[in-house]
Amino acid sequence: MTSIAQTPITGIDLTGFAEREPGVWTDAAGLILSVHFFPLAPDLSAPLHAPERLRFDCAQGTARAGGGLIEAVVGTVDSVPALHQLVKMPLQSRRGQAFIGSWTLPKERCSTVVKVQAAEGATTGLREAAVMSQVGPADFFLPHPYAGGGQFGGLPYSVADLEQWDAQFPDHPLTLVRATLRRIAPTVTLDEQFKTQPPFTGLGTAGPTAAPATAPRRGWFRRKGV
Repeated sequence: MTSIAQTPITGIDLTGFAEREPGVWTDAAGLILSVHFFPLAPDLSAPLHAPERLRFDCAQGTARAGGGLIEAVVGTVDSVPALHQLVKMPLQSRRGQAFIGSWTLPKERCSTVVKVQAAEGATTGLREAAVMSQVGPADFFLPHPYAGGGQFGGLPYSVADLEQWDAQFPDHPLTLVRATLRRIAPTVTLDEQFKTQPPFTGLGTAGPTAAPATAPRRGWFRRKGV
């Protein structure tokens, strides 16, 4: 089977998307879909079978970057164990937020990522204001569910980001990112050589700056991305 953009991905539903460059597509709503392959040991700080530690570390790392982790869930993509994350980040050039949803498929010496992202337009804060008017200010910002009752810093955890509000805001970038990634993920198919690579164990990694104990084995795919 032919790979897509030199990644282990051999198939993905691109309905509604137009190619902008190899491995990157956009749609009429402003969503950006991209696929990536990293021929390096994943920088996840914990294995997928330790989800509480993994979620804590992901939330903490996102906060240190100035953003907020909305949700992190362990699942599978084409039967490969994977980590789903949904994060929000402040825009650098203007007011507002960007929302990024991803599935990371980690293996011992490489990983594949499917990512969907979108940013708020000129009008920002309408979803937050509407939800706050319904739940009240006291119940709008809550302790982060992965922080053990506290917060991490970065963008605060808000009930406005919960999926239960998506139906009221069908055109909001968070709603679109969440729905699009949910639609696309089940359509992803992977090269069998990637699927049979040794699984990610989390041993020997210590966060985003950790380096593999030995030189990484170069993958058969070459495309990288951020």
